Amino acid sequence: MGLLSRLNPTPGFPSYSGPYHVGSTDVEIPVTDLESPAQPSPINIPTVSFRIFYPCQSEAQQRDVRWIPNPQREYIGAYARFLGASSAFSHLFSVLPQLLYYISIPVHNNAALLEPPTKSKKWPVMVFSHGLGGSRNSYSHLVGSLASHGIVVIAPDHRDGSSPISFINVTAAKNGLRRVEYRKVAHKASTEVYENRDDQLRIRLWELGLIHDALLRIEKGAPPKNLGQYRAKNGRDDILSMFSQRLEVEEPGSISFAGHSFGAATMVQFVKSVFYRFNPHGTSYKPLFTPLDTSEIVRQVVPTTPVILLDLWTLPIQSPGTAWLKEKPMPCYASPGGGSNLLAILSEAFYKWTSNFKETKQVIAKPSPTDNSKQPGPHIFYPIASAHLSQSDFGILFPWVTTKIFGAKEPERVLRLNVRAILQVLRNNNKEVASTSIRDLEIDEENDGYLKKPTFSPFEDETILSTEKNAVRAWMSLSTDAKSNEDLVGTDKGLVDAVVEGEVLGEMRSEPERS
Repeated sequence: MGLLSRLNPTPGFPSYSGPYHVGSTDVEIPVTDLESPAQPSPINIPTVSFRIFYPCQSEAQQRDVRWIPNPQREYIGAYARFLGASSAFSHLFSVLPQLLYYISIPVHNNAALLEPPTKSKKWPVMVFSHGLGGSRNSYSHLVGSLASHGIVVIAPDHRDGSSPISFINVTAAKNGLRRVEYRKVAHKASTEVYENRDDQLRIRLWELGLIHDALLRIEKGAPPKNLGQYRAKNGRDDILSMFSQRLEVEEPGSISFAGHSFGAATMVQFVKSVFYRFNPHGTSYKPLFTPLDTSEIVRQVVPTTPVILLDLWTLPIQSPGTAWLKEKPMPCYASPGGGSNLLAILSEAFYKWTSNFKETKQVIAKPSPTDNSKQPGPHIFYPIASAHLSQSDFGILFPWVTTKIFGAKEPERVLRLNVRAILQVLRNNNKEVASTSIRDLEIDEENDGYLKKPTFSPFEDETILSTEKNAVRAWMSLSTDAKSNEDLVGTDKGLVDAVVEGEVLGEMRSEPERS
């Protein structure tokens, strides 16, 4: 009971930080109802699955969305297997099984979409890719906070074996489910590891292409069949129809692409695979994803496309088969404003993982030699005392564990800083998102609430992107320069397994990294 009292026996989420209520709906679409962005498909996956977080009408009645999806017992068992018998999180799952069933995401399930107050009369759209051990629900506080500021966020459930478990609706029947189990792959570089991660990325990139096609159909008022309604408690056949003509998805560069850890690596490979889709003759490059010239995705990914990378895990990007692509700069640098739409936020754990940090800088840096010295370059930051889990729901739900084991502090504030930076990058790139609350701006005023009416000023939170020291408490600006930050970086703790998966497992290793 002492453990329970310290943890708070009922884990829960704080309120979202923006001015809008947040709705959410579960979506699963048959692949046969969509146009494949590339041929052939990498695997026989009959559906593509994602959750939508969106601004909803204020009169919406709260109807719970369970953080652990149905079938809950199978999900909890899969998480226990993923976390490992010796880990702190596994013990947590074994001590609190009943409470885990009742953790709810504070959204309005299948609520009516709010009419966009933007000049375009449409909502900006972001696609957010989860990391290892993640799912469409496991970043709900981050993406829900973005939705509360006026962004429709699409959170895919990748079927590549990176989730502890995933389920595919093979029929409309209640129990017509097919399981996709977690795929155990080592985290140290080897030929086998690279081949397995390449296989996973092929699936992920193909899914993203399919999701893009689904968004276009939804926007045009011809939504495909949604199998998700059959597993939703309050399912509606017409739920996707309300998004018609309300999504900014048709103009080139209108969709933002974001991800965490393996999800961040996914987005790097996705935007670069689309942008550099022509296979150079005579190279050993083995494309993970080559969209058809007729696919609309080739017109969507352009130099002005915003890309948000949270704790980028670089090992999957270093595969020999994609070495040619790795040497290509991020697409943003083909634009005069290159780098202004590229944001990388690290945790302190990933910042101190020197080998990964070095690779991260190489991935997001301006091309060299370069004649674009006037380009702003990427935005790159980290919050002090943050862990790899700090950008997911785990830091919010289980603060005692993340503090005691990983040294993470102020979990809610760390996520607010992430949200502030993402919003400001979008504002600076002409996305109409709502104003940041006075509370989140950390302005010392008597009125510690939200601004009375959402505004759309592109200059309202420039401090969060400032490179000046101490501009924001415990928010460190970094540089991609080769010799920068060296006085701040600690020793490489050999976190190959520990940071990516073992941080979850609580098995922080001390031996040096072996390549």
